[in-house]
Amino acid sequence: MTQITLIKGDITKQRVDVVINAANSSLLGGGGVDGAIHRAGGPEILAECRRLRASHYGKGLPTGRAVATTAGLLPAGHVVHTVGPVYRAERYEQQAQLLASCYRESLRLAVLELGARSVAFPAVSTGVYGWPMEDGARIALSTVAEVLAEDPVKAVADLEVRFVLFGAEAYEIFARVREELGLGPAGGEPAGR
Repeated sequence: MTQITLIKGDITKQRVDVVINAANSSLLGGGGVDGAIHRAGGPEILAECRRLRASHYGKGLPTGRAVATTAGLLPAGHVVHTVGPVYRAERYEQQAQLLASCYRESLRLAVLELGARSVAFPAVSTGVYGWPMEDGARIALSTVAEVLAEDPVKAVADLEVRFVLFGAEAYEIFARVREELGLGPAGGEPAGR
């Protein structure tokens, strides 16, 4: 059965097939989730990102797109890097579409191309990029639910999409929005696998 779970925790400690990285367009590491994934994953991730920059993404990974690399030393199979938009209220509609694209493209890449059965997402763009947490949660959860209902994604049995949230406030906001969207109660906080 496909499920969307929420946990408070450290995304670098998740034992999943694919970890999603809230990357910057350079793909060369940064702060927040991006920096944590690069530090915990070790030099293999950076080396593969450099090869991607040299071959396909000379100007950087465009906002809303996703690309996969090794997970290096992380307890995951792969890292999917996606670049979220910086929040700008005056360009909300365009930026919201780009944020939704981050989740859509990352999940499709993880499940359909990498064969993932478990995927861990952070709350993309809600940190230093300034996206309001509640709106970010609504976009994240509704987009993931839409992708999970698509063919051939819905044909994947026992798929878990896990949102790994840093801190109680983010967790509580995601839990409330999850219930409002009719995706069920957040339930307990499953242990990382």
